[in-house]
Amino acid sequence: MNIIDDPCLQVTVLATAGEPPDTPGSPIAEVGARQLLLDAHLFADLVVDLPTQKPALLRQLLLPIVVDALGWPADTDEWTTWFTAGAFTHAQRNRISAYLDEHRHLFELFGAADPFGQVAGLRTAKDEAKSAALLVATAATGNNVPLFASRTEADRLELTPAQALRWLLHTHCWDTAAIKTGVVGDPRAVGGKTSGNPTGPLGQLGVILPTGRTLFETLLLNIPCKRSAPADDRPQWRRRATDGPVEKTLSVATPAWDTRAARGTLDLWTWQSRRIRLIPEETDHGTRVARVVVAAGDRLASISQDEETHTAWSTGRPSGAAATARRRQPPRKAPEGPRPRRHQPGRAGWRGLAALLAIGGMTEEGGAFATSSLLAQLAAVSAGLPGNFPLQVELSGISYGNQSAVIEDVIHDSIPLPMTALDPTGFVYGALLGAVDQAEDLADAVNRLSADLRRAAGSDPIPWDKGQRPGDVLLYALDPIARRLLVELRGVGAVRDVGDVADDFDAVLEKLGAWEDKAAEATWAVAEQVLSAVPPTTFVGRSVSKDGKDGKDGKERVYRLSTAERAFRIRVNDILARRAARRSA
Repeated sequence: MNIIDDPCLQVTVLATAGEPPDTPGSPIAEVGARQLLLDAHLFADLVVDLPTQKPALLRQLLLPIVVDALGWPADTDEWTTWFTAGAFTHAQRNRISAYLDEHRHLFELFGAADPFGQVAGLRTAKDEAKSAALLVATAATGNNVPLFASRTEADRLELTPAQALRWLLHTHCWDTAAIKTGVVGDPRAVGGKTSGNPTGPLGQLGVILPTGRTLFETLLLNIPCKRSAPADDRPQWRRRATDGPVEKTLSVATPAWDTRAARGTLDLWTWQSRRIRLIPEETDHGTRVARVVVAAGDRLASISQDEETHTAWSTGRPSGAAATARRRQPPRKAPEGPRPRRHQPGRAGWRGLAALLAIGGMTEEGGAFATSSLLAQLAAVSAGLPGNFPLQVELSGISYGNQSAVIEDVIHDSIPLPMTALDPTGFVYGALLGAVDQAEDLADAVNRLSADLRRAAGSDPIPWDKGQRPGDVLLYALDPIARRLLVELRGVGAVRDVGDVADDFDAVLEKLGAWEDKAAEATWAVAEQVLSAVPPTTFVGRSVSKDGKDGKDGKERVYRLSTAERAFRIRVNDILARRAARRSA
């Protein structure tokens, strides 16, 4: 199967005129890489088996083809010209097609000499192979057994060539860490295995992927401009030398591997973190892949903020409560320089807007951080794009457990992000960060109400790291309200002339007023559940002794239902100040 022209990539065909782009039941087509790229403006999105496959397909295949064929946009003006065209120009289509023709032999999935993303003839000393489930993040294999999995490791798993391609690229990006099979030709294999393998490069990030209305827009949104292109920065399919030491050739076509820094963004996008061989076989249903060889691959010596485009960064040490929590953990060597920020399982994407919108960097109690270079670039070109452009930001990641050798959770979220929110001096920017702070403060207020009532009943508050606290329930209830606010603020703040400033400011205040009303409604709905569940003894309350700051002077405080509810009302009114002012007027 040749990836260039054989159907192997599934896409959603763009809705016809008069239908919204996300019309349910939009037809799905299977195309080759050439048709997908040349007609990218006709497709809405990639169709994948798991959300984490999308960044893998874009980074390992589609984006490098476009950039290697066309080069990087020279500046923001050229990038804007490309983007606003809505499709590749005739000249660009010819260059992409010519590039694919020139390198067509390097995109054979089962090629005898140069299989795509693999090492030809890769084998163990005993010619052993493992189940194809080793590639599939959701399949049971070894210690990686998903909860409620319908398969066991003993079940035979057959992958179609298209499925094998998707999971092959996914493995290069997200594979688990720890011990890998030793193969013939790997000088670092000891006793038939290699140890100390890190996760795939994306496993160390919280991936941030801006997407548009079409695949063409998504491709352009993920291509940075103003990139200096080192001579040896090239995609993996142009690193296929079979002679010479890997330290000099940087080849990915042999079992040998190296620990090094990426030569540039193309090298990083197509990083081969594993040496893999797919073993095809003919069945009654056609060619299938049921066995694979997966061995150690190249290891990243470091992740550079100048080259990595798809993550936000922590650029300073935490302070305040965050620093106190960090000190309670076992001491670790502090990494030097900016560090990729990873997503937290169970945390909605909009709750991390502070990091996403940190265009010029931001410092808070949790530390200093900066957004991805792609969102920073969008802030720079926003003047050339419609203010109501329906930008979506997809967040994906994997949470590993047990020394990163197993997958505990797959993280994915997609949030609408107003273009005007990328302007740190604009109304929308401050409005959104304020709304996120209000949501967190409301959750804290509900948790305090619960803690006070539990003390009044004679029990201890729910620990922050155990069980579900009512604040978590509230944040879940606020999720659709927050997303609605993000959508409604699209286009607001895109000032066209001086007379529009007052109108936009009033529009932002109106949206925030509606947000506070809905947030208060959700907050009291959760609070009523907490209040209705307390025993009658809380009416009288209890006296609870607490140590003073010096640990000697005892202090006593009375907790009862009435004082807990009164304190809660005060907190809610302080948080939702606009609503409280309207109600008291």
